[in-house]
Parts: sequence; structure tokens; C-alpha cells
Amino acid sequence: MRHDRRVRTDFDPAELGSRSFYRLLTATILPRPIAWVSTTSEDGVDNLAPHSFFTVACVDPPIVQFTSVGRKDTLRNVEANREFVVHLTPEDLFEQVNATGTNYPAHHSEFDAAGLEREPSLRVRPPRVKASPVALECVLHGTMSFGDSTMVLGRVVHAAVHTDVLAEDGLPAVDRLSPVSRLGRNEWGVHGEVKRIDRVPYEAD
Repeated sequence: MRHDRRVRTDFDPAELGSRSFYRLLTATILPRPIAWVSTTSEDGVDNLAPHSFFTVACVDPPIVQFTSVGRKDTLRNVEANREFVVHLTPEDLFEQVNATGTNYPAHHSEFDAAGLEREPSLRVRPPRVKASPVALECVLHGTMSFGDSTMVLGRVVHAAVHTDVLAEDGLPAVDRLSPVSRLGRNEWGVHGEVKRIDRVPYEAD
């Protein structure tokens, strides 16, 4: 059945309820990059979890942000130790990324559950995922709470990138990174066609 694109369906968050409206938002705001965040608990347990509300927050100083919906182990560890590592999620680690989203008890390390090898970080305590091509080591800049969620802001103090994903200009190449992203429902996006266009400068008379 075809629908006229000019016809809209209205959704009221108050009437729909928070869970249903959340599903509408995540099926609309896409694709969403994934922050694969490693932390270490006060008891020394290494936690690893994906967070799909993630972006760059500031350039100078370099700050990234992700949002924890609810009070998960990631958030508790960050608040306790003020350090974390954000990893890129490539397509060849798709199943491991998904596995670390399981709600394991706090004493159970997702590194071990997903069979992921650790490597030591250079500037922070939590380990890096050895197989991830990009790791951003962060110290906590601050948090902001909104209802049932907390936005975590981390200042990047070190970036470690696999050399084989760097292009000739010294920057990571998207086709070599092959990132996955979150879509709606249980859907994920994979790297596809890339279109390039330069910004149009404003020319004053």
C-alpha cells in the first residue's frame, strides 16, 4: 500500500508512553554510531558495553559523549574511577559487539564472555579491545542527568589507531574501518556507498 509522502501521522510522547516513543526515536534517528566503552570497576572487573547515543561534543579540548539509559555498570564504573575507553565497532566484530550488550552481572567481564583479547591502555586504567581498530582513551569531563538517562562527557587524552586503517593523508579511511551502526528495532547498519561533496564557500560581494 503506497502512502502519499505529504500525509503525516502524529505521535504524542505523553500519550504514546516513554518506551514506545523511545522505539519511534531510535527507528528515526539513524544511523547511530556506537561507542563501545570499556571501564574497570572498583573491584577490578573489566566491563565492556555498546552505547548507540554517541557523538563528538567538543573540538578543543577534544571531548566525546555517550548516554547511558539507566544506571548501568559502565556509568557506575565511570563515576567511581573517572576513566574509560571508547572503541570503534567494525563489521568483523559485529557479533561480539552485540554480545557485550547482554545484561551480565557486575562481577562478570564482557571481555571474557565475548572472547575478546585485552591490551593495556597508555593513559588510563581500563584496557583496550585489541581487535578494535580505533581506541579513544578518555578521562571524565563531567556528566549530565536527564530523567532516566545520564550523558557522559569524556576528554580524549590519547588515541590509538591500527596503522592499516590509515589512508595516505594519515586519517582513518571509512572503507578500511568498515563501521557498523545501530538502526531501529534489532537492525544494524553496515558500511555501504560513500558520496563525497565539498562544502560550498560563501563568496561575499
